[in-house]
Amino acid sequence: MTSERLSVVVTRRLPEAIEARMRELFAVEFNPGDKPMSREALADAMRRADVLVPTLTDRIDQGLLSQAGDRLKLIANYGAGVDHIDVATARARGILVANTPGVLAEDTADMAMALILAVTRRIPEGLAVMQAGDWEGWSPMALLGGRIRGRTLGILGMGRVGQALARRARCFGMEVQYHNRRRLHRQIEAEHEARYWESLDQMVAHVDILSINCPHTPSTFHLMNARRLKLMRPDAVIVNTSRGEVIDENALTRMLRAGEIAGAGLDVFEQGARANPRLRTLPNVVLLPHMGSATREARREMGEKVLINIQTFADGHRPPDLVVPGMA
Repeated sequence: MTSERLSVVVTRRLPEAIEARMRELFAVEFNPGDKPMSREALADAMRRADVLVPTLTDRIDQGLLSQAGDRLKLIANYGAGVDHIDVATARARGILVANTPGVLAEDTADMAMALILAVTRRIPEGLAVMQAGDWEGWSPMALLGGRIRGRTLGILGMGRVGQALARRARCFGMEVQYHNRRRLHRQIEAEHEARYWESLDQMVAHVDILSINCPHTPSTFHLMNARRLKLMRPDAVIVNTSRGEVIDENALTRMLRAGEIAGAGLDVFEQGARANPRLRTLPNVVLLPHMGSATREARREMGEKVLINIQTFADGHRPPDLVVPGMA
């Protein structure tokens, strides 16, 4: 594969500097409306492009891949998560899949910490009082929250984001515990002063705050189901900056409404942009529109990784961030 005017289709708008560099290197088409492309538009793009640059709003499943043309040889995903792409089918059809790992961890961990503070200290409730002009002055018992120093944080998924969150939690004086598909090396545990739980059931029953930081895979779908949510203490808080599908959102909503879980901070939702409307009415819930990685720095670095992946492929080499089926 040569680098001469490789045909690239990008499904959403990217940082201006990244788009400018793409124009210099490739025959690139952008989506000027910056809205998710229809299935028909995606299929058309995949029939005529050498490279597709999708985002998490594009579901590239087996049916769509069956419509791809012979030209398509690389899906250079703009994002670390690839649960929206059928990687195994893509590879079976000779299409490589690359992603952008390693640039979102710090920003996402910042947001997880922000949600922990927002829920436990009731920040949105205080903001609502001020914006409504209803504040009548300081009162000793008004909007009392909870101190996070000394609390136990359970991290579900101790990858890059989980470890970045653990570092922040230790600075706030929290005790860190975690559950992971594989136990970390003892040296890494020591660095984070983190205790490993082989049993997720046992961990969720012991923590004050649970942070979801694992990817969405078939094995993590509804990992926090109704049964497991009921193991949490009624004064516990749950935070999710990973993937909404990991939590049974209906079960969580019922328990929050019933006071069986003290609060939740959610940046992602099971049905994508369609959060359970009952969540919006609860004062003990903080909802954000998938802002975990939304920094200028992260978006630029994601774009730079996409550029490197495409250019490396154009030069006849394997993209450095190649996704291996079964490991996505």
